[in-house]
Amino acid sequence: MVFQTFEDQRAARDSWGNGGGFWDEPELNRNVPRGDIMVEAPDNPSGWQGSGPAIATDDRPPAEATSGNRLFTVLLFFAGLATSLSLWLFETEAGAVNDTPTLMMAIGRLTGLAGGYVLFIQLLMMSRASFLEEWVGARDLLRWHRWLGTSLVALVGAHVVFIVYGYALTAQTGVVEQGWTMITTFPDMIKATVATGLLVFISLISIRALRTKLNYELWHLVHLTGYLVLLLGYGHQVVMGANLSGRFADIFWPGLGALVIAALVWGRFIEPLWLNMRHRFEVAEVVAEGTNTFSIYIDGRKLDRLPARAGQFMRWRFFTRNGWWQSHPFSLSAAPNAEWLRLTVTAVGGHTRLLGTMHPGTRIWAEGPFGTFTAQRRTRRRALLIAGGSGIAPIRALLEDMPPDTIVIYRASRPDELVFREELEDLAERRDAWVRYIVGSRTDPGPRRLFTANGLLGLVPDVNRRDVYLCGPPGLVGAAVRTLRELDVPDSQMHLDPFEF
Repeated sequence: MVFQTFEDQRAARDSWGNGGGFWDEPELNRNVPRGDIMVEAPDNPSGWQGSGPAIATDDRPPAEATSGNRLFTVLLFFAGLATSLSLWLFETEAGAVNDTPTLMMAIGRLTGLAGGYVLFIQLLMMSRASFLEEWVGARDLLRWHRWLGTSLVALVGAHVVFIVYGYALTAQTGVVEQGWTMITTFPDMIKATVATGLLVFISLISIRALRTKLNYELWHLVHLTGYLVLLLGYGHQVVMGANLSGRFADIFWPGLGALVIAALVWGRFIEPLWLNMRHRFEVAEVVAEGTNTFSIYIDGRKLDRLPARAGQFMRWRFFTRNGWWQSHPFSLSAAPNAEWLRLTVTAVGGHTRLLGTMHPGTRIWAEGPFGTFTAQRRTRRRALLIAGGSGIAPIRALLEDMPPDTIVIYRASRPDELVFREELEDLAERRDAWVRYIVGSRTDPGPRRLFTANGLLGLVPDVNRRDVYLCGPPGLVGAAVRTLRELDVPDSQMHLDPFEF
């Protein structure tokens, strides 16, 4: 299956009918410009030169938000944390904490119990089980994962400090001497020390300033050592953990461990195996789209049964000679249909450049789909889609599922970096939507004006009555979110798919 031009792509889509949800809509007035490059115009009341969309007024929410799910999940997390800490209370006799050494030991044990619990929850979040993202949402899982990672390092660090200090006070020795004695003489302490070092290292490379300097493959490989932290620390927890056994603890900790292991097996092995056995993905064609950008068309069996939606991403492993060992997340750049899938990739490194040279028939291993960056998460009747750079890929796919009067703002540095322009404007005609291009360097008047309150209101006067979907580099997403909050757009109406590990 070869697609040389957009006309070929559209003909292929026409062949499968209305699977994308828009191809049978009535023809609209094509004299209305649906896509304009916007420039700053101080004399214009809106501040912009270019035709603008009409403003609709229907605000009835079409879908349920997930705030109730998130609240329940947070309550469940803290209930589990309280349960893990209560194990110390149940196993500690009244009056046992009666001086400084016993107080230090108590704090050390409590932080150790909390750290063990948080480590289990972290691994649960790394399981890639689809039900977690459906229930909570990818954005919240990412935020919680980061927050819990920082908390885990702090808890483990506090556990080490207070336990060593408590033992040193009891033995009336120096802290450094006592620490060395514990590492060299206590059971499984060397493994626990290595686990702690790995945990600190993972935390350090997760700091944004360092993370952006690493290539994705190395970062991902190091991040996977989180499983090794649990394996190395498990013996120490069981042998030295004073509150990991007992009538109730014998149920709680094995039960929590079984839940995490089941989620990991399901998300990491069973779901991907079933997905690839059923669909047998392979490369159909690689098509150039623009400067350093190309699309990969993917063929497979029973694609109509693929549980994917426009806006979601999947992890793709292409079985090429130099890239078979790498798995990368790429968003779908067109709504999934029964004939093909499409990814659009910007070549920014060695691996992505090699993907542009793949031949038809190259086998693919996929995992997913992931993400809740979908039209089903809307809470308002109208939408604003904002894309920066290659963030246009999921935004282009989302436009197929969006309601009439949707506005797309596409930010690029140069006109030749605008990808899918013909497709976007054709979709805008069919969907009664509008596309606005903001082109230029960061210092140009138009791009500078875009993420100001007056600038965004000039383009989208009813912005606080729309769902806003954002996808692009972290700088663009951060600037947009700050402006949206300034314009009183609730967080529940903001849907983010930032380009971050």
